[in-house]
Amino acid sequence: MAQVTEHGGGVWSIPVPIPDNPLGHTLVHLLDTDRGPVLIDTGWDDPTAWDTLTAGLAACGTSVADVHGVLVTHHHPDHHGLSGQVREASGAWIAMHAADAQVVRRTREAEPSRWLLYLEEKLSAAGAPEEHLAPLRAARAAGRAGLPGQRPALPDREIVPGELLDLPGRRLRAVWTPGHTPGHVCLHLEEAHPAAGEGMPGHGRLFSGDHLLPEITPHIGLYEDPDDTTVIDPLGDYLDSLERVAALAPAEVLPAHQYAFTDAPARVRALLSHHEERLAGLLTLLTTPLTPWQLAESMEWNRPWEQIPYGSRNIAVSEAEAHLRRLVKLGRAEAVPGSNPVMYQAI
Repeated sequence: MAQVTEHGGGVWSIPVPIPDNPLGHTLVHLLDTDRGPVLIDTGWDDPTAWDTLTAGLAACGTSVADVHGVLVTHHHPDHHGLSGQVREASGAWIAMHAADAQVVRRTREAEPSRWLLYLEEKLSAAGAPEEHLAPLRAARAAGRAGLPGQRPALPDREIVPGELLDLPGRRLRAVWTPGHTPGHVCLHLEEAHPAAGEGMPGHGRLFSGDHLLPEITPHIGLYEDPDDTTVIDPLGDYLDSLERVAALAPAEVLPAHQYAFTDAPARVRALLSHHEERLAGLLTLLTTPLTPWQLAESMEWNRPWEQIPYGSRNIAVSEAEAHLRRLVKLGRAEAVPGSNPVMYQAI
């Protein structure tokens, strides 16, 4: 039997494994409604993950065929991956914020080689060395498909921020929390916590997706979209979104990774402090002009740069660029005129 956790008040979580990923699993949440169970995220599109999800639903006393709807916190494959399969098995609707639905639409429509070319151009502009760019050029020359390599399901409903979702018998309100993705949402269950009678402070429960996690910070990078030239500030969006969530002061947070926790405002304060310290550290590094690639090489990660795998280096550079974008917007750093690839320096 699958290891599920009953959180009380018609809420369960099912740990669905993510293949070859240190996060281990995605916590798929099940919410009972008067029209049947609704899932919050679905997990990675993988046979083992599917078997775990279906076994987890059985352990919760239901089945995938009974699922009424799927609420997707954001479009990443460890959250949205199995949504299409759930819909095929149950006829359930899939709901997502419009900004992430647009990412899914563009992902499905883009020529696969376009992603490889985009990534190559992006990394070249960031100052990546030739040995890092060569595999991308080789893959394109060989006609191999590029990112993202999947055809995620198109949602058929929109999650509108600030509105209660159409879930009979429940009060679940969408909270737009961009940063990790442009259309990331948290979902605030505006109902008394089952432990409220025991004096648990706070207001309801928050399904936080990847926005607010108990021990780790989500990746904040520049959103990957070859056809979108909008100048964005994901880190600024994320920090603003954190403040919004802290103001809700939920009694408990039910995230998509790790475990449920309390005192969301304290966790938000810790994350705000972490990012302020990181930005200050980057300004120290930028006393010498650096390309985004050189900055990423110099930043502190969970392992030395030499040990970071190829794909993870791409993510690290994107995160460095998001921090640079924030520093530039704050007037604390600037691009060095005439530099190619572009270098940045502290002001």
